Amino acid sequence: MSSRPASRGSRPWLAGVLLLCSGAGPLAGEALRIATWNVANYGPTARVTSAGYRSDYPKPEAEKAALRAALRRLDADVVALQEMGPPAYLEELARDLAREGLVYPHRVVAADGEPRRNALLSRLPLHAVRTQRELEFPYLGQLTRLRRGLLEATLVTPGGELTVVVLHLKSPLSEDPRDPRADALRRAEAGAVRDWLLERFPDPRRARFLVLGDCNEVPNGPAVQSLRRRGRTELLRLAPAADDRGDSWTHHYRRGETYARVDLILFSPATAPWIAGPGEVLDGPEVRHASDHRPVVLRLTPPALNGG
Repeated sequence: MSSRPASRGSRPWLAGVLLLCSGAGPLAGEALRIATWNVANYGPTARVTSAGYRSDYPKPEAEKAALRAALRRLDADVVALQEMGPPAYLEELARDLAREGLVYPHRVVAADGEPRRNALLSRLPLHAVRTQRELEFPYLGQLTRLRRGLLEATLVTPGGELTVVVLHLKSPLSEDPRDPRADALRRAEAGAVRDWLLERFPDPRRARFLVLGDCNEVPNGPAVQSLRRRGRTELLRLAPAADDRGDSWTHHYRRGETYARVDLILFSPATAPWIAGPGEVLDGPEVRHASDHRPVVLRLTPPALNGG
């Protein structure tokens, strides 16, 4: 990370995923806004509170209110969340948002016991929903599994199907002196995800999919580069994104006062005709109070929506 100044129709249970949905169909006649946001421990975790240290304390109400205010400003049709708590916490967020006028009838959170989970909020129905946690890869001489897994869902739009894959790669925190910043682990995770994607979508020039989430690495880092390409096969392209002042950082590491772009939206070559310009990094007091990350949103216009 580098230092820089701050600027302003599915089933209830399927493959280890809890899906909660009701009503609402796909949008018609409008572009799609798809976003990603690491919401910074929306669930019980160790925190320093006004009453002192607590080992299992929920996200403070003020942070939750700020997060909802930012989501209302973002007004995305689909939001990929990282660091969501167990299913009851996603349901709480959706319920509170609905009371404030932002309704997501379809929502899903990985139900796998991991305290920090991937999740989706959506106005569109989520189909073929599943998690992938069986990815194994060699790391420091032994087979290791992808810790947070992948959350996958397919959207049916007026222009055809679009698959969304949510990921959260390993942070630079490590207790193993052989890999002190977890760079090797993160790159191994990315390689395993890439290989799985190529099995799932053998020809990225024909398959429409997005991969989005917290990569815990800047776009030109080795893990992200491993994720984007295998040999001569281009798997994913990076969507550019910036705030209204032109700054693209998405994570503020307060202790070190560093800023980095680690929250990314990547798209397959076949999805390129749908991309309606660069993405947006949302900023504002409520964003910064809600999380140490800033959300990124990308606008897509399927050809059927513009007569193409």
